[in-house]
Amino acid sequence: MDLRSFTLTEIRERVAHAGEPVFRAEQIFRWLHGPGTGGMGGVRIPLATSTVPRALRDALLASAPLTPLVPDGVFESADGTRKFRFRTHDGRAIETVLIPDDKQERSKLTVCISSQAGCAMGCVFCATGQMGFKRHLTSGEIVAQVMYYARLLFGETKVVTNVVLMGMGEPFHNYENTLAAIDRLNDPHGYNFGARRFTISTVGLVPAIRRFAAEKRQINLAISLHAAEDELRTSMLPLNRRYPIDELLDACQEYIALTGRRITFEWALINEVNDTPEQAILLAKKLKGMLCHVNAIPLNPTLGYSGQATSRERAEQFKQILDRSGIPCTIRLRRGIDIQAGCGQLAIQV
Repeated sequence: MDLRSFTLTEIRERVAHAGEPVFRAEQIFRWLHGPGTGGMGGVRIPLATSTVPRALRDALLASAPLTPLVPDGVFESADGTRKFRFRTHDGRAIETVLIPDDKQERSKLTVCISSQAGCAMGCVFCATGQMGFKRHLTSGEIVAQVMYYARLLFGETKVVTNVVLMGMGEPFHNYENTLAAIDRLNDPHGYNFGARRFTISTVGLVPAIRRFAAEKRQINLAISLHAAEDELRTSMLPLNRRYPIDELLDACQEYIALTGRRITFEWALINEVNDTPEQAILLAKKLKGMLCHVNAIPLNPTLGYSGQATSRERAEQFKQILDRSGIPCTIRLRRGIDIQAGCGQLAIQV
């Protein structure tokens, strides 16, 4: 197992087993996960810190070597979006994207990371879904994506402000590793990234949503909804056969009741498919009274799906219907279209 996949407690156990004082574990953990340190992300260097004895370094790396993510392509959009395609130690292609919120000041920098190589959910308009499932990422590989950008931005005197698990894969299909990675990034001994700055996006794995709700975490939750009635949603998101919309929304209500946190519903606006007034009216009825927000974005086209992005006029009409019904809605700008920044679009090429 990669050393980055170990919790601080597990590193302490190994350090104690080696007969070293416990504080050595915190030094190692901080080196692996602290801002500006050499062990971040995909750096191909040994654990070279003079405060840690060489014998301990060698023993740790012998049992848990660092297997860095290797950049396999770097792409920058005219809008400031940056996308990296990485290769894992076994040659899998995964992607992460750095998204500036404001084109002028770029004060908010969101990192969109992957939780799997490929995806088993099969959503028809998603390039990763078209790729199929390859494997889960380890918690260390999930952490490494964030730390790679953290190191990159540290050199530019900038910082990551938000992390969203909206890249390749279904985070709740890889529940244990996903939450372990967030816990490690949140740890005050390491990167110390606030829980409320994370967002997990799921296509709607109801048992995992209920489990997540019961844990009462401060992490944000987003649901890829995309349709307000079952026949249409099933045609786009096959998982809807197992967990239809009403069952999914019941789980969402449970999450809100247990955490008191607002939930976000994601909606890819597809021309004359789910951008109609009828869909907006039905969605407003489904979400009435719920502590929620709708994030709608024109579809990012992929080679494996014939649907097209909605027009600006149809998107605005969709938003107005929701707004009049008391459902907050934001129409998001598509980012990084010129570099195929939609999840899986670069990885599927290889």
